Amino acid sequence: MYAVKIPEDSEVFGPSGASAFARFGYSAAVRAGNHLFIAGTIGRRPDGEIAETIEEQTEIALRRIEEILRLEGLDLSALADITSYHVDIHQHLPGFLEAKKRLVTAEPYPAWSMIGVSGLASPGLLIEIRATAAYPE
Repeated sequence: MYAVKIPEDSEVFGPSGASAFARFGYSAAVRAGNHLFIAGTIGRRPDGEIAETIEEQTEIALRRIEEILRLEGLDLSALADITSYHVDIHQHLPGFLEAKKRLVTAEPYPAWSMIGVSGLASPGLLIEIRATAAYPE
């Protein structure tokens, strides 16, 4: 088992995003056997600002997952299971689905659970996405 390290110069995470894992004491992702467990990703821009729209937050969160996968030699087609946590899910679902449809295009699609929540770690966050990917056999 090992943890995936996000480089400090990551264009996707930015310096504050890359250092947040150590600051809060968790890993961006952990490989265990043939699976990669990706921690919840959020819609925070590389400069540390939270994106204003659900579409942009969804795209940023999925791009962060895509970057973690890239660091492991994988892409979004390796995703097996996703759980997304949504603030005001009924209001934001159309924008989320539109952004998701643009980025998650490979069949078979991953299993996906969507959960409505009253809030996330920082004010302004509308979505958090966690995922599990499978390495090729």
